[in-house]
Amino acid sequence: EVNSLIEELESMAKRDRHELVSHFIILIAHLLKWQFQLKQLQNYWDSWQGGSWRSSIIEQRLQIDRQLELSPSLKPHLLETIHKAYPRAVELASEETGLPRKTFPKSCPYTLGQLLNKKFFPED
Repeated sequence: EVNSLIEELESMAKRDRHELVSHFIILIAHLLKWQFQLKQLQNYWDSWQGGSWRSSIIEQRLQIDRQLELSPSLKPHLLETIHKAYPRAVELASEETGLPRKTFPKSCPYTLGQLLNKKFFPED
């Protein structure tokens, strides 16, 4: 019985970490798109402000914040999580924008503080 409880707790921790990685993938991908494609799109459509990206960025930050509140044990793993999420975020940003992967930095250009800062939106 103790072993199955331990296995269940380990399974929950893995699920929580996987969910956190997923939120960071989407957050970072949209920040990259904001930084590397927003100006280009604004040149085509003067009124386009990146509203759906802004909404997604806000939503992912809320989800990350909520998840860290519910599972504070994830906090020590945040840098590792970002490192794991970044290549997938670049892949997603590249696929969604049509920009080549080499357009984006090799490592995450945003600090943990920037990623979690509700007011941070990158400039070019």
